[in-house]
Amino acid sequence: MNPAFEQFAARAAPALFVLLWSTGFIGTKYVLNHAEPLTYLLIRMILAAILMAGIVAIWRPRWPNRTELFHSVIAGVLVHAIYLGGTSVAIAHSVPAGLSALIPGLQPILTSTLASRWLGERVTPLQWLGLLLGVAGTIMVLNNRSMSGDIAWGFLASGVSLVSITVGTLYQKRYCSQIDWRSGNLVQFIASAVLLSVGAYLFETRVVNWTAEFIAALLWLTVVLSIGSIGLLYWLIRRSAATQFASLFYLVPATTSLMAFVLFDERLGLIAIVGMVLCATAVVVVNRGAKAPASPPSAD
Repeated sequence: MNPAFEQFAARAAPALFVLLWSTGFIGTKYVLNHAEPLTYLLIRMILAAILMAGIVAIWRPRWPNRTELFHSVIAGVLVHAIYLGGTSVAIAHSVPAGLSALIPGLQPILTSTLASRWLGERVTPLQWLGLLLGVAGTIMVLNNRSMSGDIAWGFLASGVSLVSITVGTLYQKRYCSQIDWRSGNLVQFIASAVLLSVGAYLFETRVVNWTAEFIAALLWLTVVLSIGSIGLLYWLIRRSAATQFASLFYLVPATTSLMAFVLFDERLGLIAIVGMVLCATAVVVVNRGAKAPASPPSAD
């Protein structure tokens, strides 16, 4: 790859990831008007697996060995099935973006705490300052956001999602970094589809209203989110320390709020705008305060 292009891609990827990832909350609100959460996710994983199978058939990447298959299944279930399932269930229970956005808002703190113990990465005092700034900014962005809906189920589903995406990304970094993203993602999509099919069969009616809105949102979430943003996420995980890439999630609530303001005319107060500035500052501080991570423990 051309060095200049690679440098440009490295700089553009974080912003593109935040933008794409933020659309997931908006798209999910659309699809859940026409299908139950696990049913919708099952369809999404099947479509993603079909698309990725086509990519694998064309480029023929190295297939994971038995150990790598196992690690891909675990990472896929955590990142695709449980995280997305929890988020979708929370939104389906009328929990708006305010509660759902707490997931990426809290992930950097949990990631940093676990990464220091699991991956041997040192979180510097300046990074801790940035992480705390990000929490404060997230709370300000969510100021006066409606928390209506089934709060008990919403908190439970959101809490499960928070733990799942945090452990899943760390697991991906430690055990799956050497696996080709194409074959690895294919395994992850298939494993997630199997688990989601069981959940949809046991707990849902599996009725889908195939409207134009549902199809358009489903295609966006499948192609742009499952293929595009997940590919970017795993690329960023390979290139960055865990705390650095996790800090990007501070920007998701702010970006989602801006999208909701444009699409749904949701009010953005002065406190929320200040919170957005704090979130952006937090990401800069976390990345400026980064030191070269220690060598992680052997995956064996």
